[in-house]
Amino acid sequence: MAGEVPDLEAQERTGTGKGAARQARRDGMVPGIVFGGDVDPLPINIPFNVLIKKLREGRFKSTLFNMKVEGHDDVRVICRDVQRHVVKDLPTHIDFMRLKRTTQINLFIAVEVEGEEVAPGLKKGGVLTLIRPEVELIVTAGDIPDHITIDISEMEIGDNITISSVNLPEGAKPTIDRDFVIAQLSAPAGLLSSDDEDGDGESEDAPEADAEATEE
Repeated sequence: MAGEVPDLEAQERTGTGKGAARQARRDGMVPGIVFGGDVDPLPINIPFNVLIKKLREGRFKSTLFNMKVEGHDDVRVICRDVQRHVVKDLPTHIDFMRLKRTTQINLFIAVEVEGEEVAPGLKKGGVLTLIRPEVELIVTAGDIPDHITIDISEMEIGDNITISSVNLPEGAKPTIDRDFVIAQLSAPAGLLSSDDEDGDGESEDAPEADAEATEE
């Protein structure tokens, strides 16, 4: 479940347009905008080094932040877009949306696996495939989960886990209205190859039997 909402400090950006944005980048800042709610959009700058660190920590777009801007009330925001340099892949502009605690939004939430050390299918050599490492959920802004957990401790080869078997956080629900597969446990590649070879052998024998029947 979501823990304490982390702070994200920003500065109000004076001036708008490309000229102000370019100046912000020269000053070691990443320009951005905070929009939404019943308030006018607020142009901001975030220190480049601070933003890079948070981006590298992961799950930036699914993290609710408490944005602090001098001269303005703290506001809860979530990132909606990070524009990057086409060559350097570094952030050049960032968009945040203001949220109330009760606001519902669509977010991709990471899937974590437990029970790998005891799963009978894995002990027999099976291979776990995480088909959806992230699942898109409708969640409440005040209760965004860090992740959802799937338990594979009883999975055998050939089993799969669907969204209906996952305990979702209260108030969260999938955006897809069907029971989709999140993970599956399949036979090892060596076993599959052996089965394929056996199948090929049977198909090769069939024409010989037909030939004998024809000769009679």
